[in-house]
Amino acid sequence: MISNRDDVTAMIMASKVSKGIQWHEVASAIGLSKEWTTAAGLGQMAMTKDQATIVGELFDLSDEAIAWLQIAPYKGSLPTAVPTDPLIYRWYEIVNVYGSTIKELIHEEFGDGIMSAIDFSMDIQREEDPKGDRVNVVLSGKFLPYKTY
Repeated sequence: MISNRDDVTAMIMASKVSKGIQWHEVASAIGLSKEWTTAAGLGQMAMTKDQATIVGELFDLSDEAIAWLQIAPYKGSLPTAVPTDPLIYRWYEIVNVYGSTIKELIHEEFGDGIMSAIDFSMDIQREEDPKGDRVNVVLSGKFLPYKTY
């Protein structure tokens, strides 16, 4: 019996490793971006029945696990408030150092509001560079102004 969505994530990751599956292959199978598909596979997005069925077939998941993939998850995947994984910590560092700059420039350009993490997309690509390849990350979220009432 599966007790929570984390159990299904563990099943997916174990199957991914044993089968040598890459996220871009899963994304291609369900017809969505590798970024959204990875987030869903790691338990951060709910899948449709069709998407969950395809993922279930790829990873040899039970019907119960496939059902769990369709439930709206509890969002937030970091185990600690301050991340300890070096790659994730760098994102935390970026927000700590540049967060106020990002906020200031968004407010200057758009006004008082936020960037949506719901109406949102992300693209991660390798950028070749003779001095060492770079990670190119593009985050695109709808601007949501605070309304007056």
